[in-house]
Amino acid sequence: MSLLSLLPHRLSQRLTAIYFTVSSFSLQRRQHSVQTTTMASMTVQKIPALKDNFMYLVVCNATRRAAVVDPVEPDRVLEVVKEQGVQLNQVLTTHHHWDHAGGNEALYQRFRENEDWGELRVYGGDDARIDRLTHRVKQDDTFEIGQLRVRCLATPCHTTSHICYYVESPQDRAVFTGDTLFLAGCGRFFEGTPQQMHDALIGQLSALPDDTLVYCGHEYALQNLRFGHMVEPENEDTRALLERAQAADLEGRRALVPSTIGQEKRINVFMRVREPTVQAFVGKSTSLDTMQALRAAKDKF
Repeated sequence: MSLLSLLPHRLSQRLTAIYFTVSSFSLQRRQHSVQTTTMASMTVQKIPALKDNFMYLVVCNATRRAAVVDPVEPDRVLEVVKEQGVQLNQVLTTHHHWDHAGGNEALYQRFRENEDWGELRVYGGDDARIDRLTHRVKQDDTFEIGQLRVRCLATPCHTTSHICYYVESPQDRAVFTGDTLFLAGCGRFFEGTPQQMHDALIGQLSALPDDTLVYCGHEYALQNLRFGHMVEPENEDTRALLERAQAADLEGRRALVPSTIGQEKRINVFMRVREPTVQAFVGKSTSLDTMQALRAAKDKF
């Protein structure tokens, strides 16, 4: 992916699309289970895509209006929309990589072919590389999904325009983190700096309420937990979750998502860079230096 960033965007998107299509070919005929979290005010349907991606349908229970996060497989999204009988009119794009934004064009065309569906609004960071972007958003911009409030969190590093979406009501909270925060891990620093990831994880996401549900862009639980256990072998929370992940099949590992902000602060070494145990592993004394050294170690893990 880092080499692809040196190519013209359209060419890199085509090559990325080929890579993800080929790598997930053996899974194409396998039915992926949609897993549902029903809360008082919102319902989130986790829709597996490609090899290890997640798409999310976010529904306001009161109005039945819905938004979809990173619909790389739009036909599958529309199947779930029809099954649930909800009104989809919003796309929340976390970043420009094909496995997240690559379905925007096809979904837009489906809406053009079905005018009675209404207007499709595509949200994302200010980035020409995001297809069909209609609503450019920045830090602390807000909008609604029905009666749910969405606040945009600018988290550049994995890409320069990465956005996380914090969705809340008086009763419920969820954050859609794309490739910034994974269960027990974080994204590679493709277009940014350790300072930016530090700001994203420690300054922004760690400050959200501990009971906020965390919906990430990929199922990477096992490898992330193995790395975390190596860094903090005495961390009982990490050890217990690693045992669950090792004992589970693919569907079981997918079921580990959503995490919570509180859990991530207990198990995710990238959110624990101020902890002496984590700093000692990389031989650093500041949280920023620890962030940089940890990511370098994870890249080689």
